[in-house]
Amino acid sequence: MSVVSLLQQMHDSEFGTALRESLYMFPLIEGIHLIGLALSVGLIIVTDLRLIGGFLKEVPVADVLKQLRPWLLAGFVITFVTGILLLWAEGPRMWAIPVFPIKLVLIVLAGLNAIWFEYKYGRTVHDWGAHVHFPKGAKLAGWVSLVSWSAVVVCGRLIPYLEATQH
Repeated sequence: MSVVSLLQQMHDSEFGTALRESLYMFPLIEGIHLIGLALSVGLIIVTDLRLIGGFLKEVPVADVLKQLRPWLLAGFVITFVTGILLLWAEGPRMWAIPVFPIKLVLIVLAGLNAIWFEYKYGRTVHDWGAHVHFPKGAKLAGWVSLVSWSAVVVCGRLIPYLEATQH
């Protein structure tokens, strides 16, 4: 089954139709998606800026991660769940906009980068996180995250504008 046919099946389902045609649910889910995005990506940016040495230099990285991680993950879960619901309702239309698949690839890249950081550096952050100089890989993970999540947001904002040019 192709991606397009799966998205079409989701779109044509009772749930997809009800969600898409709801006067209140679709805009509510879209609004919650943006709030979750602001929470998760906003806190990711704070964390990344700390990793690259551009913000909160006097606060150990372990403290930043400990304080922000639960909120960041909650925002990510909200964004992920609402994103799936929005895709369920509007999948074929979204897939036809060239920047949308790019956005998905960037999300995967950012996620793989986060997993790599956690595996390689996150478990030992108490050993290196209070030092002036961090491992180069941790700094690189911060840059990759900062760039990829920023690009995800730009791609997301481009979707309605690029869709408007297709008509």
